[in-house]
Amino acid sequence: MARTARSSNSGADTVLLIVCLVLALIAVVLPGDMRRPVAEALRRSALAPLLKLQGAAERGRAAIAQHDATVVDRDSMAVRAMTIASLESENERLRRILGLAQRLRWGFVSAEVLHGKGLGEEFTVALTAGDAAGVRRLSPVVAPEGLVGMVTSTDPQTAQAIVWSHPDFRVSAMSTDGKAFGIVRPHIGGTGASRYLLEMSNVPFRNSLATGALIVSSGLGGTYPRGIPIGTVMQELTTAEGWARTYLIRPSVSPGDVTSVMVLSPQKVQTGVASVWTSVAAADSAARAIANAGDDAARRAALAELAARHAVTDSMSVDDSTDVNESGVRPPRPPAPGDSTLRAQKPGDSVVRAPRPTSPGDTTVRRRRRRPPADSVPPVAAPPRAP
Repeated sequence: MARTARSSNSGADTVLLIVCLVLALIAVVLPGDMRRPVAEALRRSALAPLLKLQGAAERGRAAIAQHDATVVDRDSMAVRAMTIASLESENERLRRILGLAQRLRWGFVSAEVLHGKGLGEEFTVALTAGDAAGVRRLSPVVAPEGLVGMVTSTDPQTAQAIVWSHPDFRVSAMSTDGKAFGIVRPHIGGTGASRYLLEMSNVPFRNSLATGALIVSSGLGGTYPRGIPIGTVMQELTTAEGWARTYLIRPSVSPGDVTSVMVLSPQKVQTGVASVWTSVAAADSAARAIANAGDDAARRAALAELAARHAVTDSMSVDDSTDVNESGVRPPRPPAPGDSTLRAQKPGDSVVRAPRPTSPGDTTVRRRRRRPPADSVPPVAAPPRAP
């Protein structure tokens, strides 16, 4: 049965194929004016489903191609979004390096920082500049934010430097106002995140530092010039020393984020860099001023109110002092408007009644009578007697 059905289907297919071939030959040999109507009739009838399938296939192919293009664009945008933050930070750092170079003008060597991954290399870095570029041993290494470290050894093309987190790092420091001096070193006693902080010790007990105060190099010792930012004060540490204070310092520079630095020459160290980081100190003082603006406004308001009270008290005392006459007797004060009460005077003075308020349109003038004192009344002479 299966073979019979298959043979019948194959015969029908063969007949259909022959018919299609004959129709195709007829369509080829037909003249042009008759071929066009026949082709249109076939497209509207027999070929209509096939044309619909072809159109759907084309639309599907276009949708797949568009989806692939959208996925590619989305992936590229995601990659750009992931790298744009690093590019912006790199551009910002390069701008700061260029600004630092413009402020230094001379006496420096620019270098790239190569961070090591070995044990103990977290405290040291390699610089891509050496003796050939003018880098010398014990030269300060600085960044736009402040002090990074010091060069310990040099080669013709490279140099080794320690950063401020190295246990042997020391720098003489002071506050920006020049009132407090001390020695800044790594906070070795700390654990965890506090290990990467600094501490300023040997500060005289009579000098206290406020939280947020900027600490800069003092220039003592000759290694680091005066005025390089080191960090800001976080808090005062409790120590056994009773004659000095110790403060915890937040560093201005994070060595792990440094990629480009400047190495100062010995001539630049002798000349000084006090004016290079002046804007940093100004920004610090401006930030502290903004933080204390609310307290200053409240203080000024309280002082203004106190001054107004003092002014009122002083004016009352002046009025009281001017009311006393030469004989030391204070004359009566004029009654307040609308006051109809009697004001008592000292013995010997007459009692004066306050004038009554006149009504609108009243043109009469009321005269006040004052009783003369007894000693001022002249004696009345007795009338003459008749003879």
